Amino acid sequence: MRKLESSLINMVLVLTGVAIIMSIVLASVNHITSEPIALQQQKALADGIKAVMQADDICVSRTDTVQQTDDSGKPQLFLVYQNELGAAVESTTNGFGGKLRVLVGFNNQGKILGYTILEHAETPGLGAKVTEWFQSGQKSSIIGLSPAKPLTVSKDGGTIDAITASTITSRAFLLAVNNAYRAYKTMSIDGETAATPQTKDKKE
Repeated sequence: MRKLESSLINMVLVLTGVAIIMSIVLASVNHITSEPIALQQQKALADGIKAVMQADDICVSRTDTVQQTDDSGKPQLFLVYQNELGAAVESTTNGFGGKLRVLVGFNNQGKILGYTILEHAETPGLGAKVTEWFQSGQKSSIIGLSPAKPLTVSKDGGTIDAITASTITSRAFLLAVNNAYRAYKTMSIDGETAATPQTKDKKE
């Protein structure tokens, strides 16, 4: 029995030692990789802003967070990247497969300059077509439109053709765009009271 207790104690000590070592290794790896990942994410966002604003040389003068409530009263947060052409707004809704995160560019008149999908979990070959379906040159393009009157799919009485067999994704996407527009107009009307400044990066 004493030999069994000794073996059990040794086993626990060994496993504890391995767990500690692995924790140290994982922490070190995380520390090493966190900065490159953060830089990659920043570059991806910067490239996305350029894409949706249709400009290769664009400077974000200010980033704000706008909080609004959806139809159910649930609070939503929007990131607004203000620039000399207007603003790029990050908006998130729930699509058919999960989170649908969209970046939409608006000019100073509130018209859509472009959009890009930052994150989605939609079905390949169906809802995943959202990345291209509403782009310039497509039948259902929203580029150049203003969501002052909310954009809706034709099945709901609107003028935008939904993605074939993916009406839920299309509705979610247009909702994200409409919400982004409301956040942008909120900033335009009363940026001081309706938004919380996060960063200010104005060139002297």
